[in-house]
Amino acid sequence: MPAFFTASTLGLWMGIVSLICGIIVMIFPKILNYLIGIYLIIIGVLALIAYFA
Repeated sequence: MPAFFTASTLGLWMGIVSLICGIIVMIFPKILNYLIGIYLIIIGVLALIAYFA
C-alpha cells in the first residue's frame, strides 16, 4: 500500500480537512450539517482503508 495511508499522513489530512471545513462554516453557517456529514464519511472510509490495508 502506498505511504499515503500511514497514520501520520492520515492525521495530517484530517487536520487540513477540518481546518478547511471550519473556515467554510465560519463563512456559510447553514452548510454545517452537510460538511459534517461529508467529513465523517470521508474519515470513516479512510480509516477503514488504513485498517484493512
